Amino acid sequence: MEEKISKFIIKSFFEKLNDSLTVDVAIVGAGPSGLIAAKALAEAGKKVAVFESKLAPGGGIWGGGMLFNEIVLQENIVPILEEYGIAFRKAEDGYVTADAVEVASALIYGAVHAGVRIFNTVRVEDLMMRDGKVCGVVINWNPVARLEMHVDPLVITSKAVLDGTGHPSELISLASSKAGITLDTPTGKVMGEKPMWMENGESSTVMNTKRLYPGLYASGMAANNAMGGFRMGPIFGGMFLSGKKVAGLIMEDIQP
Repeated sequence: MEEKISKFIIKSFFEKLNDSLTVDVAIVGAGPSGLIAAKALAEAGKKVAVFESKLAPGGGIWGGGMLFNEIVLQENIVPILEEYGIAFRKAEDGYVTADAVEVASALIYGAVHAGVRIFNTVRVEDLMMRDGKVCGVVINWNPVARLEMHVDPLVITSKAVLDGTGHPSELISLASSKAGITLDTPTGKVMGEKPMWMENGESSTVMNTKRLYPGLYASGMAANNAMGGFRMGPIFGGMFLSGKKVAGLIMEDIQP
């Protein structure tokens, strides 16, 4: 019986991986903006794979503010919460609160049931480029990277790549430093995240969500870091709207 169980796991996983070697959109980072973008793109008929380096998808939602697992959102985000069936409580001054664990779980469930493939513990260590365009990601197991083992990676080809890695904006930084490309930022490079200013950070997260290079997009805090926006802490409305916005931008660019 034990042998059969192992065979079931291996067969099912490699069917899933093999079917995801070529996708429409590769999303790196399963935080809120990446998960929301993934669901929207999948519902529009696009083939989407999400690569998350940690064991648990969900990004920074789980812990809420300082491990108080509640998050804050603006009231204009309520329709998105209702779309996912997420309970919320009214606060004051146009804000609501929601249970962080429920929100993270709902975003993951929503993406998967829209047809998104999520690969956890997989680290994207490089980009693939052809003729001035980002056209895929280079993946390896995160434990391999952490142990600094010399193990060659695999490649996922895609029409678009979304950097949803949060504060470090890992892929965009990699593209700028390693490939030497000029980004669509005021300086042509990653500008770096500014200190916390919640209200400003919320609005700039959405404003900074954009295509930074052909085939390469940024959402959430990765967009803010690239464009020099402010940090905003455990308030997530801007992240949700950023995911919706970037899905629309990608759809416009990859339509036949």
